[in-house]
Amino acid sequence: MVRDELVRLRAEAAAEADTLRRDLEGLFAASRDSNADDEHDPEGATIGFERAQLTALLHAARERIGEVGEAQLRVDAGTYGICERCAQPVGAERLAIRPFARHCMSCA
Repeated sequence: MVRDELVRLRAEAAAEADTLRRDLEGLFAASRDSNADDEHDPEGATIGFERAQLTALLHAARERIGEVGEAQLRVDAGTYGICERCAQPVGAERLAIRPFARHCMSCA
């Protein structure tokens, strides 16, 4: 059951990262093809903000893919649900909310 949930979460994060990557590439292409001057164009700040926002979201999605992948490795190693700092159980409630959690609430 945990393994299935992690597979689902990883697939969702990968799909989100792919969509964000395409959106960011499209934004870069549109910026190259336009005559917009970000510094002096009133729309420039919007373009810059959108680029920064998409970049941050893409970074977060890629981090999530890595976190879920590491959780899958912990499942395989038999250490899933054990805090990496204190070796106590992470807690079912925490894992239900954050299935890739590495630390219990005390150590988080």
